[in-house]
Amino acid sequence: MIPANTIGAGGTTVVYGTGPETPEPGPPVLDLYLDLRCPYCARTENRLGGTLQQLADDGEVVLHHHFGTFLDDQLGGQGSHHALAAAGAAADVGQAQFLGYLRTLFRNQPHESHDGFAEDRTLLGLANDVPGLRRHTFDDAVLEGAYRVWARRVSRVFDESGVAATPTVLFRGEPVAVLDDRGQAVEPTRFLAQIHHTAD
Repeated sequence: MIPANTIGAGGTTVVYGTGPETPEPGPPVLDLYLDLRCPYCARTENRLGGTLQQLADDGEVVLHHHFGTFLDDQLGGQGSHHALAAAGAAADVGQAQFLGYLRTLFRNQPHESHDGFAEDRTLLGLANDVPGLRRHTFDDAVLEGAYRVWARRVSRVFDESGVAATPTVLFRGEPVAVLDDRGQAVEPTRFLAQIHHTAD
């Protein structure tokens, strides 16, 4: 199955911020490369997620989400893969539900050495925090692993992208710093300054 609100061959990029009414060519693309077990991705989302959403809601950018699952290979387990499949199920419900679920996953991320996201019941429980997500279609998709084949495809495309680390953020194809020298997420004002400078 391929979720709604995705683009690319096999729907491997999850989109937030455009609809069928959006005129071409549309807003510039902000590419986000993430692993759902990555603590640095969680720091970035927890500090900058609201800013990213506002940029997209204001029509300044469209968010393209690319996901890897390499931490499953490095640390053992299936948490990245199962969480990504659940995120695919959320994308099939709607853009708002996908982004809300993504934020909830990062806000409740287990320590990277603990494979907590491998438990589908945990993934369903976290969905309670997202309005409109706990529909039977979502629950069944998570419990039945309906999007796990899709998640493997998404991960394979990530591995072939040349991106070596997460989080990686590109705006108009140019790198944008989201972490400082200490590995902490940058302030929203610093992030926005980079976006608006690149846009100019």
